[in-house]
Amino acid sequence: MNVGHFPPPKRRGLIIHGTILTVLTVITIVGFINLSRADVGPQFLIALLVSLLSFAPIPFFAYRAYSLWRADYHMDRDSLAISWGLRVEDIPLTDIEWMRPADDLTRPLALPSLPIPGGLLGLKRHPDVGVVEFLASDVNKLLLVATAKRVFVISPDDPAGLTQTFARATELGSLAPVEAKSVYPSFVVTQAWESGLARYLWLTALFLNLGLFIWASLIIPTTPRVALGPQFVGSAVETIPSSQLIIFPIASLLLAMAGWIAGLYFYRWDRERVLAFIVWGSSMFTSLLFLIAVLFIITTPV
Repeated sequence: MNVGHFPPPKRRGLIIHGTILTVLTVITIVGFINLSRADVGPQFLIALLVSLLSFAPIPFFAYRAYSLWRADYHMDRDSLAISWGLRVEDIPLTDIEWMRPADDLTRPLALPSLPIPGGLLGLKRHPDVGVVEFLASDVNKLLLVATAKRVFVISPDDPAGLTQTFARATELGSLAPVEAKSVYPSFVVTQAWESGLARYLWLTALFLNLGLFIWASLIIPTTPRVALGPQFVGSAVETIPSSQLIIFPIASLLLAMAGWIAGLYFYRWDRERVLAFIVWGSSMFTSLLFLIAVLFIITTPV
């Protein structure tokens, strides 16, 4: 019997997500450059909003691209395993009631929110089959997998091959019973939050970044110019508009978010959890360094 991997189509989705990430990254960088050159006023606020709004979706699309790159459907004689980023669903074949193409439904499936090729993800309700969960990439290759809990919508590159493999596996019977397993991305966050050390590092980094933002927002309106960069004895002090201090809390926050996400990635495996704590600790220390840097800048006489 042919068992193995039936991955979803990935190329088109990865190209689209890569293009979106590239555009957002370029807009963010240009926004930060304009932000560093603008004085306090409308131009400064516009550059700040553009930078923040363009950066905000980057982690979302980056995770979707990573999930698609790692996505797979694996079937053997015991179970069907669906892997999509941090989302894992291991379904015993005995729990699968039926498997059929989405075109067989009398009423078409409503696609989830933000149906970008390569990322058809989310829950929807269908009037005939109830709650369906999309873990698919291609709207033209949707395959329904029904269990007692819910119906999963997947999109193997070879839907007919997966359906035939399921039929043969059902005829042959299971070699060993397996337990159903569902893992959601939020589970990793919840599990890490139960660690006292993780909570301490997260909250410390959060308060440091909030304090840095509040401090910079209080300094900018009351201090017209600050000294930034090395100052040499006997030379004139070079100053810049204080509005450029906003770069420090923004850069600190971006690095803290990147570190938090990277730590969650390592925390999934017991053998690599020490790396997660190292990354979170480094993020906290980096935020502290940004805070100290602002302290030295505002105490430098101009």
